Amino acid sequence: MDVLGIDIGGTGIKGVPVNIEKGEFLDERFRLSTPQPATPAQVISTIHEIVEHFNWKGPIGCGFPAAIKYDQVLTSANIDNSWIGKNAGKLISEATGCPTHVVNDVDAAGLAEMTFGAGRDHNGTVIMASLGTGIGTAFFTDGVLLPNTEFGHIILKNGEEAELFASNSTRKREELSWEVWADRLNHFFKYMDELLWPDMYIIGGGVVKYHGEFIQMLKSDSAEIVPAQLLNHAGVIGSALSFIYAEDHIKKMHSEG
Repeated sequence: MDVLGIDIGGTGIKGVPVNIEKGEFLDERFRLSTPQPATPAQVISTIHEIVEHFNWKGPIGCGFPAAIKYDQVLTSANIDNSWIGKNAGKLISEATGCPTHVVNDVDAAGLAEMTFGAGRDHNGTVIMASLGTGIGTAFFTDGVLLPNTEFGHIILKNGEEAELFASNSTRKREELSWEVWADRLNHFFKYMDELLWPDMYIIGGGVVKYHGEFIQMLKSDSAEIVPAQLLNHAGVIGSALSFIYAEDHIKKMHSEG
């Protein structure tokens, strides 16, 4: 099955048709700048441009920088606050004529890594940590996603919020060395170890392309720590996969009801 994957970020909105059985792009990825302000009308207009670029008529899976529940936007990050309370899937479907499901962007990247990347065939508890402006997380147990985790907002034992203390944006803003930044991240992993005892951490986000500079300095008492394999393709591939994930979840709820 082919699904148009769309990944909404703070600076860019990317899309490409994806073969979700193979996790492969079917065309060249198309990127447009995220409009400012990133209101529903402006973001949906940009998504419509991407749909028209590919002359797309099929299903759409969309990764969104927010907590998402049944396609409804619950929070806002790198998008306008006017999104909160809106049913993003319904709005995109109405604008494009394509059935659409929306998922948290890091959950989408995690789905891709668990299906085609570093977490493939890995049982147990896996936490994907996307290191960027903040620390986004996706949490899986035996391949099953617990959506909308926000572990980047936990308060560490030093009293600081994890993502304010150890995000990649903090590293750049404070001009931290790789060693100092890795030590800060280890405070986060230690706390996650004590709370959740994961078996694997997958490190994602744009900084993963530099993983050779820091990954060997990261430590966990319970888990191996590995770089994401799909790099900047994970968000779009996972967004496409999320359409099927959501469809399966809806069918399961109806059968149980």
